[in-house]
Amino acid sequence: MKRLYRSYSESTNIFKELEAKYPNYFKIESIGNTWENREINLITISKDIKTADSKPALFYTGTIHAREWIGHELAIEFATYVLKNLETDPTLQTYLNESTVYMVPCANPDGYEYSRKHFSFWRKNRRQNADGTYGVDLNRNFPIGFVKSTATSSNVYGGPEPFSEPETQALRDFILSHSNITIALDYHSQGNVFFPAHDFRHEDTIDTTDMNTLCANMAEEIRKISGREYGIHQGKPPAKLISGSGREFYYSSGIISSVVEVGTRNISDYMEDMNENIREHIPALIYALKEVDNYAKDNIMKRVNSFNATEIGSSHVNLKWDYEVNENIYFEIFRSTKDKQFCNSSNLISKTHSLEFNDINLSSNRYYYYNIRAVNKKTNQKSPFYPQMKIRTLVEYDEYSRTYYANAKGTGYVAENLNNNPSHFGVNSLFVGVDENKGISYAVISINVKSLPTNALIKLASINLYPINRVSTTIEKYGEWNIGLVNQETMGDITNFDDVNSMEIIRYVGHPTESHQLTQGIWRAWSLSGLECIDLKKSIKNDTIVLRVEGPKELTIGRTKQMMQWDIGYGLFGFGLAYRPRLELTYTIEPTVTTLYAKSINTVSKNEVLNDVITAGFDENGNKIYSTFQFNLSSLPPYNETMITKAYFELNSTKIYIKDDIRFHLEFVDEKINKNFEDITNREIIQNIGYDVSATELKNNQTQYFMFDSFSKIILNEKLKSKSDISFVLKATSALKAIKNKTVSWEVSNNSLCPKLILEHIPKRRFPVEKVTNAKLSLENGKIKISWTNPKNSDFVGAKVIKNPFRKPLSAQDGQKLYAGADEYTLDDFGATDINKYYAIFTYDNVPNYSEPIILEYIPK
Repeated sequence: MKRLYRSYSESTNIFKELEAKYPNYFKIESIGNTWENREINLITISKDIKTADSKPALFYTGTIHAREWIGHELAIEFATYVLKNLETDPTLQTYLNESTVYMVPCANPDGYEYSRKHFSFWRKNRRQNADGTYGVDLNRNFPIGFVKSTATSSNVYGGPEPFSEPETQALRDFILSHSNITIALDYHSQGNVFFPAHDFRHEDTIDTTDMNTLCANMAEEIRKISGREYGIHQGKPPAKLISGSGREFYYSSGIISSVVEVGTRNISDYMEDMNENIREHIPALIYALKEVDNYAKDNIMKRVNSFNATEIGSSHVNLKWDYEVNENIYFEIFRSTKDKQFCNSSNLISKTHSLEFNDINLSSNRYYYYNIRAVNKKTNQKSPFYPQMKIRTLVEYDEYSRTYYANAKGTGYVAENLNNNPSHFGVNSLFVGVDENKGISYAVISINVKSLPTNALIKLASINLYPINRVSTTIEKYGEWNIGLVNQETMGDITNFDDVNSMEIIRYVGHPTESHQLTQGIWRAWSLSGLECIDLKKSIKNDTIVLRVEGPKELTIGRTKQMMQWDIGYGLFGFGLAYRPRLELTYTIEPTVTTLYAKSINTVSKNEVLNDVITAGFDENGNKIYSTFQFNLSSLPPYNETMITKAYFELNSTKIYIKDDIRFHLEFVDEKINKNFEDITNREIIQNIGYDVSATELKNNQTQYFMFDSFSKIILNEKLKSKSDISFVLKATSALKAIKNKTVSWEVSNNSLCPKLILEHIPKRRFPVEKVTNAKLSLENGKIKISWTNPKNSDFVGAKVIKNPFRKPLSAQDGQKLYAGADEYTLDDFGATDINKYYAIFTYDNVPNYSEPIILEYIPK
């Protein structure tokens, strides 16, 4: 027995006292009896208890597993908090005026009391089975995915048949008689993770985004209170999915549903841990209550009809959608840089009545995730979300991108007290941390980067691991997980613990991941700084980067493990190749520098045109004197294979005697300009180059550089297409109304000081290779097969296949990646064959540039 935790009878008395004190807002009733004849309590909270059943409702269940006491305690504290604050908190008043809360604080009263008094690790109910054993796992006793078993002593024994138990029958009957329930949350421990419902088909459903976003917004409320980060994990193939869960039964009834796993122990220290868990989940539940009305079955606000990216650039994305619009409807658009993130005011980027939005000022080569919902401004009721869109902005003109995955043979974990460490490589998860049986455990990750050019200059890098399970991290806010670059000269045998333990770490990269930041089901990224990117490049040996992942190395007294599990992508325990550890790189390469000398130089005044003279200023009558320059780009490599990444114009001044405030501008102009005073005076300017310089600056520094800005470089690159001439004009300006006979000259004859156009350029394809041909779908051994023919192009690197059940994937990131490589077919290994979906096939080169997709629509027969 643990002090501070309330017994079932104590909570019943608390609820009865609350009912007596707040009869208009609160009610307690029984929805059934257990094997030991305890009443199964249901409590109802609403602004008007008499009309509670007529409003959309949140359904809460707790402690369906006897040893998971958090659900029971949280229900007590949540109900108490709401009732104490309802009359003074306008937010609660608004939510509970529109919605209702139903709570079954303890769905397993018999098992809970047995856990409290006799055997704290007890999980099941207290049914006496035919063979004399006790208990059925109530969360395996629902019909969706039910698995029949005779292993009655198992902790996950699901009973003789679905709904064989009075507790699950009571939950079933209540759900079926209350169609107003829109959201269901089932509270468990442990793991600090949300498990949204699934339909056992490993396919995203139309409301997957709704469930993920609900959980993410609840998780953000938790993070604001305690800093703790919750994971979100719906289940990935080929992992075994939980069968017979209440969550899936609620979901099958049209209810947005999730399990919530709280804390790091089933029965934690109440004052130190449980109290904080309760405090952080009260605002999370209040947020869930906020969303209840938006998922009401009679909500006239439907999700948008379509949502797609019509254009993707290196710094912008154009979004478009379809909806039947009227003056009361607007749209909320949210943008995140990580998957499964919240949608709240902090990442709301637009409220618009339009059916399109242009998102600008983005970073190049970054993932962005977009969500959209419609809002009625009169009622403030919101629609469900349209399925989330994932895009990746293009690389900038001077950038390349690479994604490198861990090698199977060079990736695994080594533990201090195990003798079979070599067997972990390539087949097992990465266990990192400390365990009283395993001892200290490291992960080693080897990544081949052979395709990275030797002259690559890494601009951005991140190392990404997919967390499978954090249940073995049992100590709250203890320890951190780091990734280090290994000095391969000191490496030794990567499958030997002593060698791994003693290898030299060049430096640790990114920010440490602390225990309260460990999640499940959300990629964890270690982003490298500029100096760390340099060391990453230096650490390459034999085309390979080796990383060591490490966690805490000591345990506190009384604790047995602080161990995190990351996916390796390979073997029986991984979720598939898409979940391998990966290294994301954005890089450029050392440019070639080409210096161009002027094809022609002229000074143009009102009275004359002089060749091979550079003078600018004002004549004796105050008329401007111009200098013009013309260069030719024909010596540069072909446009389709070349990017000009930097450009600047060099001039060297001579004989500076001016004291007046005169400034000189260099202008990029049309190359067809005539060299006469009238045409020069009325010239069309493409862009000013760099910044103007003053006469004073010319005195202090003979050499002046006029740098091309981004727009000028775009035009310069376009001029390269035709290898045309390009022209510039140098002019003087002054704030004085009348200025006469003031000029400056520049060097022409000295080869080292004469005008130069200096260009830096890199070899880079501008356009993707051709699309695939002969693309088709077929069924093969119960799986959908996608096949195609690759283009015959030496720059072709591979084809990428994306699946999306909701829209045609116009972006090579928008959906589930099935394959990327040089083969000409792939299988949708875990895809359902009974639902419509789209497949998109993109070709890519080594930039990568992606082609326009070939779209295939799968329609079940």
